[in-house]
Amino acid sequence: MPRPNLDTFDRKLLTLVQRDASRGADALAAEVGLSPSAVLRRLKRLREDGVIVATAAILDPLKVGKPNFFLAALEIERERPEHIARLRQWLAAEEWVQQIYYVTGTADFVLVVVAPDVGAYDALMSRLMADNPNVRRFTTNVALGVGKRSLFVPVEPAD
Repeated sequence: MPRPNLDTFDRKLLTLVQRDASRGADALAAEVGLSPSAVLRRLKRLREDGVIVATAAILDPLKVGKPNFFLAALEIERERPEHIARLRQWLAAEEWVQQIYYVTGTADFVLVVVAPDVGAYDALMSRLMADNPNVRRFTTNVALGVGKRSLFVPVEPAD
């Protein structure tokens, strides 16, 4: 898929909506120097082009039950495409798996997992191992605190 051509206005809008997607077209327009209707057209195009893939609310974990964060590193037996695709599909379907990274190094995948407690995390990982025999083993780091949590992607200025 070709990369969309993003101009200076698109890049400014992408930065602004990443910081606060609830801002209205009037406020965004005033900041980027376009009309509100032009801002809405651009945002619609950015969604249609797949640049903006979702709009989400970021919750304070302490106010919704204080979930625990786990960083899991998975090692797989064989890197056959069909095995990797099946594992990715399984992981993507799991609500507690927040992020999935296919990586280089000792591990093959690194996951960010949120769970209510260690027992729930252990049950999830037991299911992962039972349902995915291609996973050789996993290691886990438990987050003792969260210094920063973000999905912000810096958008470089146009050349």
